[in-house]
Amino acid sequence: MDKIYAMKLFVRVAERESFSRAAEDVGLPKGSVSRQIQALENQLGTRLLHRTTRRVQLTQDGMAYYERAKDLLSNLDELEGLFQSDPASISGKIRIDIPPGLTNSLIMPRLPTFLHHYPGIALELCSSDRQVDLLREDFDCVVRTEPLHAPGILTRPLGKLTRVNCASPQYLARFGYPENLDDLASHAVGALFIDARSLFTGFCLRNLPRYTVGKNRRNANCKQYGDLACSLSGRVRDHSDAAHCCA
Repeated sequence: MDKIYAMKLFVRVAERESFSRAAEDVGLPKGSVSRQIQALENQLGTRLLHRTTRRVQLTQDGMAYYERAKDLLSNLDELEGLFQSDPASISGKIRIDIPPGLTNSLIMPRLPTFLHHYPGIALELCSSDRQVDLLREDFDCVVRTEPLHAPGILTRPLGKLTRVNCASPQYLARFGYPENLDDLASHAVGALFIDARSLFTGFCLRNLPRYTVGKNRRNANCKQYGDLACSLSGRVRDHSDAAHCCA
């Protein structure tokens, strides 16, 4: 039995002084309402209502339960209302740090809609891949593509991202297509580094073991891999250039 639901039905019956009228209000058969109240009485071990052919009246215990139930349900409605507010009434400052790649591709296109729905929000959006001290730097939220291990913070997965390794047409024309993973050792493989910690570039084809291309010779602290690939090919990137996946 749903205690809260049964309590709401009891309050409605007590106020309407009728099972029929209460059942009509909530759109249920009269028998269903009666069974719910009877189950509530059985659980409490006392009779809450005097039933007659003409009306329903509260017993002594029923009056005491009715007053407490009304207060409890009112507090419950108030509690739920705290999290179901009109977006226009939500206000305050939110300070967030998000990686540049996600900021450009996911956040910025959606900002106008967000700010339209929440006009009272003052958004301070920072964009970096560095390690952030949430408390010392007064951040409310940090989004990262790598696991966070800082003590005392609450983490929640938002989704999954797929990384694709690419090369510019000019690079492939100059250095050729790698035919297998071993060929990558002789290629100019670029990687991302964060806080001066160079990352390795890894490849994993289907169910084969992961293959790591040693220490990378070209590293960048941004996510503009297209620019990096064009630089490796010896030319400035033309944004109309296409990119081809090579791994």
